[in-house]
Amino acid sequence: MNLLFEEDGAFKTGTILTDNDASLQVETPHGKRLKLKSNHVLMRFTQPSAGDLLDRAETEAEGLDTEFLWEVCGEDEFGFVDFAKEYYGHVPSPVESTAVLLRLHASPIYFHRKGRGRFRKAPAEILQAALIGLEKKRQQAAAIERMRDELLAGQLPEEFKPLVRQLLYKPDRNRLETKALEAASADSGKSQARLMLACGALPSSHELHFDRFLFEYFPDGTGFPTVDDPVEPVDLPLAEVRAFSIDDAATTEIDDAFSVTPTAAGWRIGIHIAAPGLGFGRESGLDGIARNRLSTVYMPGNKITMLPDHMVERFTLGEGRDCPALSLYLDVSRDFIVTGNESRIERVPVVANLRHHDIEPVFNETTLVEGGPDFPWKAELTLLWELATVLEAGRGKPAANQNMVDFNFSVDWNEITPDGPGKIEIGRRSRGSPLDKLVAELMIAANSTWGKALSNAGIPALYRAQTGGKVRMTTASAPHEGLGVDCYAWSSSPLRRYVDLVNQWQLIGWIKGTAPAFPPKSPDLLAAMRDFELTYAAYAEFQRGMERYWCLRWLRQAGHPRMSARVLRESLVRLEEIPLVFKVPSMPTLPPGTRVQLAIDSTDLIDVDLRATYLETLAGTSSEPIEIEDEAQDETEEAAPEAPATDVEAPPAAAA
Repeated sequence: MNLLFEEDGAFKTGTILTDNDASLQVETPHGKRLKLKSNHVLMRFTQPSAGDLLDRAETEAEGLDTEFLWEVCGEDEFGFVDFAKEYYGHVPSPVESTAVLLRLHASPIYFHRKGRGRFRKAPAEILQAALIGLEKKRQQAAAIERMRDELLAGQLPEEFKPLVRQLLYKPDRNRLETKALEAASADSGKSQARLMLACGALPSSHELHFDRFLFEYFPDGTGFPTVDDPVEPVDLPLAEVRAFSIDDAATTEIDDAFSVTPTAAGWRIGIHIAAPGLGFGRESGLDGIARNRLSTVYMPGNKITMLPDHMVERFTLGEGRDCPALSLYLDVSRDFIVTGNESRIERVPVVANLRHHDIEPVFNETTLVEGGPDFPWKAELTLLWELATVLEAGRGKPAANQNMVDFNFSVDWNEITPDGPGKIEIGRRSRGSPLDKLVAELMIAANSTWGKALSNAGIPALYRAQTGGKVRMTTASAPHEGLGVDCYAWSSSPLRRYVDLVNQWQLIGWIKGTAPAFPPKSPDLLAAMRDFELTYAAYAEFQRGMERYWCLRWLRQAGHPRMSARVLRESLVRLEEIPLVFKVPSMPTLPPGTRVQLAIDSTDLIDVDLRATYLETLAGTSSEPIEIEDEAQDETEEAAPEAPATDVEAPPAAAA
């Protein structure tokens, strides 16, 4: 005697060896023996053999119409043998009964299971809903297959066009488009980003990285909402000075300028800071914009300003204008001792915007020693440099970045390359020049002096502090050990950093004798500090990432198969011509500073990485410091307020 039974959701057959009523000993067609409970048996039969039943029943089941079975089925619960008898009109054979069972079991939306071998007809309304759902799934599967095929053929599906950024940067796994992209990626062996670029979803690899940043930090775009114009104060006294600024050629947010006025005891040195805080206050529309962005974002070839262009234009310390400013005047004796200071809110005549590329050839370490040619502002610059040298010595912290090199990135967006729009040039500029020291020391003097003034007045502010080697921000006055000052409050860049703008509002209240914009124990001040730290770090990380990307573009553009580098540590090296750091696994262990020759094997603009092979060790070692010390960072930022950035013209896509 043979039998049909169900085990683990599957139908199986076997031959009875022993029948003990409640249980049976069974041998399957494959020779496996098992113990089976009697209530698991669906049907007993003698013909055909146990090994043939299911094969013959499956063939028979293919001729059964599921919809017809549903139509002729009664409303009550039934067993499959009884239904087979009714369907065939005679006592069914084991093959016919099993065929009906297989068809009923394979049609769960038509027949609901009620037990082993027992079913009930699905109600008409439930069946209709299930059929609609089944058809929807079929159509979705067809759509996924179609979109996948289009992607594999290098075509961007129409459905993808409004979803490109979401699919690349924050995909929804429930969307058909995401499933199609994942399927195409798996079938092609390409990453989703490479596949999308190959289909023209983005114009270049640059847009892939830039758009990822915008998607996270500027989801509504880089444009500014319409807000009320700032109210420029008209009753400010006019300072009796001739101020000048010192910046690189790309700087548009000119935050600081200087003046030198002779006095009977020596000189009065003016440090003049742009004052957008006079044009708008807390909880204004412009404050909302600045509070949201928190800083200007820098990157090669572009920048995203913290404040709207018209606001920057109105308050930048532009040449030929009388500009609203917060001024710190240092009374300096003839032996360069600071004997006093005074802070004022005023209009400052800015008579010149000096640029590094014009001044450094005639004002540098060599010309300071040998005299050099005469040029406008030579006397003032020399005097300020001598003062800066004394201020640096007074801090007891000589600049730690004297031998460092800045790399300036310039992108010509009118040039089209095989990698997309933009031809990159990377220039070198030695850091720690006399101009750098001059600007850095006067900014440190202003930030430390004003920070101490706010602290002594009991007015809260945002400070940069360093203890135990770690630089952090705090709302309480604390020493900055790296700079050698008692306190240090960023106040010199209010056009491009929200922290400086906050401190400027506090300074305005202190100078005017009015209530500060942020009262003591203000939760808004603490929140602004925390948000700024996180955002500023993210912006800096993005800038470093984009500089790395453009370094790879420079390598591809230059086409150099070999490059020299210096060892930083273990397998980590940095190229000598550009600031690109990476690992070379094939390089032997060499001392830091060792120069090596590398073969550039490949570059990857999607993963922003490259592969290189060690060729040989070169003669000589590099004397450049390997790392920038933390205490140098604040000086560096003040000396180069536009950051190691770029030309200011944005690429067409970014500008849009």
